[in-house]
Amino acid sequence: MKRIVVLGSTGSIGTQTLDVARRHADELEVVGLAAGTRAGELLAQAREFGVRHLAVGDERLAGEPVADELLEQARGGTESAAPSSLSQAMAQRGEGSLGFGADAVVDLARLPEADIVVNALVGAAGLRASYETLRAGKVLALANKESLVVGGDLIMPLAAAVDARRRADGTAPATGPAGALMPIDSEHGAIYQCLLGEDAREVARLWVTASGGPFRGRTRDELGGITPAQALAHPTWNMGAKISIDSSTLMNKGLEVIEAHHLFAMSYDRISVVVQPQSAIHSMVEFADGSVKAHLGTTDMRIPIQFALSYPARWDAPVEPLDFTKLGSLEFAAPDTDTFRCLALARAAGERGGTLPCAMNAANEVAVAAFLAEQGTYLGIAECVEAVMDAHDVQRVESLDQLEAVDAWARAEARAWIARR
Repeated sequence: MKRIVVLGSTGSIGTQTLDVARRHADELEVVGLAAGTRAGELLAQAREFGVRHLAVGDERLAGEPVADELLEQARGGTESAAPSSLSQAMAQRGEGSLGFGADAVVDLARLPEADIVVNALVGAAGLRASYETLRAGKVLALANKESLVVGGDLIMPLAAAVDARRRADGTAPATGPAGALMPIDSEHGAIYQCLLGEDAREVARLWVTASGGPFRGRTRDELGGITPAQALAHPTWNMGAKISIDSSTLMNKGLEVIEAHHLFAMSYDRISVVVQPQSAIHSMVEFADGSVKAHLGTTDMRIPIQFALSYPARWDAPVEPLDFTKLGSLEFAAPDTDTFRCLALARAAGERGGTLPCAMNAANEVAVAAFLAEQGTYLGIAECVEAVMDAHDVQRVESLDQLEAVDAWARAEARAWIARR
């Protein structure tokens, strides 16, 4: 039985993770849940799975009626007390826990009884949770792209140390990667599986596939009046708002290129993006002898989520398998980086390295939020990102505090740029 904590349990990845846990209750026990603002949904999840370690990112909800219900759930159904007095008293009695605020969410990553932490938090806020998960020696099932985009230079050495400990104490699989960091991502999960049993020195290229988003084939002029509703209508994947916008601008692919660089220790000149509109091929690995392995499957995130949790085993499929007799044709095309400039900007940030990916990512988060709030334009997303990148004084990555300072600077710079438009 693997015991899991789900950070971001009410979001798209979080709810699909819980569906995997629901289907494989004999393999997975949910011991901790954290949400940002949807406290009512968090409570329903906690009741269904019997979870008593809970956290809510929004501190303001500590004064709402739902806080009393969450506290009662954490205490196992006993009479509730004031949330502010919870932590010390409950810890003394070995009961559950309830916390509010960003630190409370991160605290769940250190939960002693947890084996795996699923980090499905959105944005740069997930970096510290990833860092603390690995520092605590736990397996990190990572859906938070920004952890590696922003902090890959800090995260990967920690993952290597946990891998070494897992091998030393016998908790790692007998063959294959030790599994301290499992990517929850269709593309990186696909590459991970294509590399199983292979010699990394014989890899010639990683092919990261892209659907092309809802605006594939359009010109730059045709993108000028795009609305949030249009950009959110992804043709093949069901995702949250921020990642859907990133997919439409191809920023998502840029972030994935940076992730692949860190995850697989691959130079940028050996990572390519190819548009595959059917989203049937989730990514490919090309080897020195010209052979190519492709990972195909149904477009459902529960498949990579489940593999990240089941590794090295494979459990029964959570979805209907891909029917190749109905798939039809497979198309491939080069991405249009002149029209969708975010991909080129992200790659440039990754190649320059240091703190530039952090600044790039923060600017993108602000620009996407402004676009969704109809305070910025679709094409303005890339323009804002480029302006902040140009203004950034790149430094070598040294600490989380440094990255958080760069993140704050870039957000302020991006907001100022948007305000001037």
